[in-house]
Amino acid sequence: MRFYMDAVDKILAQWAKEKPDMDTLSMGIMGRLARLTKHLEQEITLCHKAYGLKPGEFDVLATLRRSGAPYRLTPSDLLSAMMLTSGAMTNRLDRLEAKGFIAREHCQKDRRSVEVCLTPKGISTLAQVLSRHVETQNRVLSKLGRDEQLLLSRLLKDWLAHFE
Repeated sequence: MRFYMDAVDKILAQWAKEKPDMDTLSMGIMGRLARLTKHLEQEITLCHKAYGLKPGEFDVLATLRRSGAPYRLTPSDLLSAMMLTSGAMTNRLDRLEAKGFIAREHCQKDRRSVEVCLTPKGISTLAQVLSRHVETQNRVLSKLGRDEQLLLSRLLKDWLAHFE
């Protein structure tokens, strides 16, 4: 890979001139992670938008699908799986229900309780968007070789473990 000056290098060069004694390694890493996150989010957002979904709505559908058949969870289970506030979850569920991707149904065991389930439209739409979602992720990561991807995955996992 050829060396080139990216926007973060320019910022670091300015700091090196103004504060030559300051260690900016972490600033460079954090800056690049932030810039990469924006680029990656844009790619995933475009992918989801093609199916009339926002990324957060995709997350709800994917959470229901990966929970296994019959693809239904209580709103509380969804909240804990997705780490959202109840207000944000309610808004997402309202939008997904209006689009016909999910339904809210009374629980068979306890009629006072409600479960959220994927509709046939939700299942078929998710099957399509999920394939494209993974293709998009693979495409943006293809700029790195397989060994680099594995190394990056391990490094990020190790770093994340310090926070979680």
